[in-house]
Amino acid sequence: MTELLVTGGRVLHPDMTVERADVLVDQDDGEILAVEAPGELAGDDELDASDGLVMPGLVNAHTHVAMTLLRGYADDKPLSAWLQEDIWPVEAELTPEDVRVGAELGLIEMIQSGTTALSDMYFHVDEIAAAVKQAGLRAVLGHTAVTVGKDEEGARDDVRQSLETARDLDGTADGRISTTFQPHSLTTVGEQYLRKYVPEANAAELPIHLHANETTDEVAPLVEEHGVRPLEYADDVGLLAEDTFLAHCVHVDETEIDLLAETGTGVAHCPASNMKLASGMAPVQRLLDAGVTVGIGTDGAASNNDLDMFDEMRDAAMVGKLAADDASAVAAETVVEMATENGAELLGIDSGRIAPGANADLAVLSLDSARLTPAHDLVSHLAYAATGSDVRHTVCDGDVLMRDRDVTVFDERAVRERAQAHATAAVDRAPN
Repeated sequence: MTELLVTGGRVLHPDMTVERADVLVDQDDGEILAVEAPGELAGDDELDASDGLVMPGLVNAHTHVAMTLLRGYADDKPLSAWLQEDIWPVEAELTPEDVRVGAELGLIEMIQSGTTALSDMYFHVDEIAAAVKQAGLRAVLGHTAVTVGKDEEGARDDVRQSLETARDLDGTADGRISTTFQPHSLTTVGEQYLRKYVPEANAAELPIHLHANETTDEVAPLVEEHGVRPLEYADDVGLLAEDTFLAHCVHVDETEIDLLAETGTGVAHCPASNMKLASGMAPVQRLLDAGVTVGIGTDGAASNNDLDMFDEMRDAAMVGKLAADDASAVAAETVVEMATENGAELLGIDSGRIAPGANADLAVLSLDSARLTPAHDLVSHLAYAATGSDVRHTVCDGDVLMRDRDVTVFDERAVRERAQAHATAAVDRAPN
C-alpha cells in the first residue's frame, strides 16, 4: 500500500465545519483512510497543505468538455439562434482528433480549478474517454443522441449508439468512467424513439441524462403537442427515476417540481449558461425545499465561457437569491454542498466529502491571498470569494494530478497549441 498524507492544512468536513487536520489517502485503492488531528498520521509521500483548505474535489454535473474549442466563437445570442446559426454548423465539422484535444484542454482547466469529476454529453466519446483516462479524473460519459433532422435509419442509429456507448465504456479507466444513456432533450428526440429505447436503457439499468425545460421555447411546443407539462411527458415515457438527472430545469412549475421529488430525479443547475443565453432563472431554492437533489454544472465553455466551478457556485448563489427574491436563499453552505456532495450523488459516485471510506478526490485551496483575507468564514469564501486559480493541489482517486499549480498529467503548452490549431481549422471548414 502506498499512502499519501495531505498535511498542514485545515479540512472542510461534511457538516461544513472546518478544523486543522491531516488526511491520509490509500493511493492504491483511491480511498481516504483517515482524517486526524495534525501529527497523528504518517504517509509515504506528503502533499503540503500549509496555509490551505483541504476540500472535496468539485463535481461538474453537466458539461460538454470538448466545446472548449468554441470558447468565444459565438456570444450574445439566445439559445436557439446560437445553436442553429453558430454552434451546430461547426460541431458538424469536428473530427475525432478535434474532440480529443478539446477534451484535453477542458480537463486541464478543470484540474487547475479543483474539479475532480464531471458528467459530459457529446459525441466521439471514445476520444473523450481516452482523454479522461490520461487525465486521471472521474467522469460520467455518454453519446448524445439527436433524431430531429434525420431520416428514420439515421435517427434510430444515433439512439442505438447512445445505448451501445453506455454499455461499452462503463467501468473503463480503472473504474473511473461510468456512463449514461443520453437522449439530447425532449424536443430533439422524437417520441417514438423515446418510447422504444428508454425501456431498453431502463432494462439495462443505465442511468439517464438529458436536457429539459431549458427555455420557454422548449416548454411551449411540448405543452401544445402533448397537453401536459414537459416533465409529465418525460415521466410518461419512462425518463424520470432515481438514476436520471436533468440539465437546466429553468422553467418548471410546482407540478413538475413535485414530480421530480416523487421520482427521485435530480437536476444539474447551470446558472452561468442560463444567464448568458437569457434562458431564465431556475427556481433552485424551491427545488431544494421540495427535496430534489440539485448539483451544479458549467455547461460547455461556449456558453459560459469557462469551466471554473468556483465561478459557478457564486453564480448559483447570486441568481438563486434573485429567483427566490430572498437574500437567504441558496446560502453559502448550500451551494458548496451542491458543487460537491450533491453533484457526486447525481453522478453515482462516493465523492464530494472528506471522510474515511470516501473516494480520495480532493483539492487544496491556498488561503494565502488578499482576496481570501480575513478568514471569518471559509465556507463563505468558497461560495463568494475564491476562484479556480486559488487551487494549489488537485487529487483524484488518490493520484496527485496537480502539485503546486503544476499539472502533471498533460503537457499544457502542447495541448494549448494543438487546441488553437484544431479550433481554427474547424471554424474554417464550417459553412459561413
